[in-house]
Amino acid sequence: MIMKFRFAHESIEINAGLLIGLTLLVISIGGLVEIVPLFYIDETIEEVEGVRPYTPLEQAGRDIYVREGCYTCHSQMIRPFRDELLRYGHYSLAAESQYDHPFQWGSKRTGPDLARVGEKYSNEWHVQHLEAPRSVVPESIMPNYPWLSETALNTSDIEGKLRALKMVGVPYSDTDEEYQANVERFGEEAAKMLDIHSAEKNLIAQAQAGNYDGDRSNLTEMDAMVAYLQLLGTLVDFSKYDEGYFAEFR
Repeated sequence: MIMKFRFAHESIEINAGLLIGLTLLVISIGGLVEIVPLFYIDETIEEVEGVRPYTPLEQAGRDIYVREGCYTCHSQMIRPFRDELLRYGHYSLAAESQYDHPFQWGSKRTGPDLARVGEKYSNEWHVQHLEAPRSVVPESIMPNYPWLSETALNTSDIEGKLRALKMVGVPYSDTDEEYQANVERFGEEAAKMLDIHSAEKNLIAQAQAGNYDGDRSNLTEMDAMVAYLQLLGTLVDFSKYDEGYFAEFR
C-alpha cells in the first residue's frame, strides 16, 4: 500500500502538467470554501455606531497622507494583544476601515501606530511635529514636511474624488434620496458634510472653523493633514467596549 502511494506521489511530482492541474484544483476548492459563504450573509462588516465616511477636508488630508508615504512607517491597525492594548488602546475594528480605499492597516512601524492618534495632541503639536519632528520628539527619524504649511490646498477636484469613492461604495450623496438615507444613517450634520454638491464649500468651512494650521487666512495642505490625523480613532466611543475588554488584562 505504501509503495503504491509513493509511486502515485512520484508520478504527480514528475508530471508538471498534472501537478499544476491538481494544485489549481486544490486552490480553487479552498477559495470557494472561503468566498461562497460571503454571498449568503447580508453584511461582512458589523455596524458600529459613530463610524461615517470622511468629510471632504478629511479625505483631502488622507490623500496627502498617502501621497507623502506616511503609511510606509505608520500602521493604523491595533492588534488584540496585551502590549498593543497598553500602548495604543482598544484593538481596531473592521468597521473603522470600511470607507478606506485603500485601508491603512500596514505591518511596519518605524513610527508608532496612528489608529488612535486623533485628539491625543493639539493642532499646534501636529503642525510643529510635521514641520520639524525633532523639535517635539528628539529621537524621531521622521522627515520634515514644511511644505505642507506653504502649499495651498487644491479644492477644485474634491467633488470628482467623492464621486469616484461613491462608485466603489462609499455613501456620499448625489441625490435627495441618498441625502435622506445619510440623515437616517449618520445624522443630519454628517449628512450635510457628505453631500457631493456642497463638497468644496464644506471643505473650506471645516478648515476655517477648525483652523488646523493656525492661520485662517490661508487654506493649506497642513489644514487637511491635521484634520485627518485628528479624526483617527475618534468616531467610536470605546468606553462602551473597554470595561469588559480591559478586565481581561487586569
